[in-house]
Amino acid sequence: MKKLAISIIILIILLSIFGTVIAVEEIDTTNTNTASELIEIKEETKTEMDDYIRKYGSESYGTAAFILNKVRIYSIPLCFVGIAIGALYQYVLGTRRLDMKQRGFALIVAFITILVICQVLPLIFAIVVRGWRG
Repeated sequence: MKKLAISIIILIILLSIFGTVIAVEEIDTTNTNTASELIEIKEETKTEMDDYIRKYGSESYGTAAFILNKVRIYSIPLCFVGIAIGALYQYVLGTRRLDMKQRGFALIVAFITILVICQVLPLIFAIVVRGWRG
């Protein structure tokens, strides 16, 4: 019985060692793919930044426009998640407690305000910089 238990333990140890070696080799191949993908993303971002700099005629204005555009894009899902959380507070948890209902309403109003500001700010920036600057 002892010999059987020891042989099973040795077998499990050997399989785990070979499994680790195979997993490390797979990680090495995925790291090279990930590194090439990161380089491609970096180059695409650099060309997009250069387009904004060329479009606005200044490095500072182009960088600001690039950042505002990224904020505009990423604010949409973030604010929708915030609005959903606020709706859960207001309509699900707020059925029993009034303070939860008020917290949910405040969250909804705050996230809608943030969404509107993040969507309108790049437009206002473009109008001011490109229109009034000349």
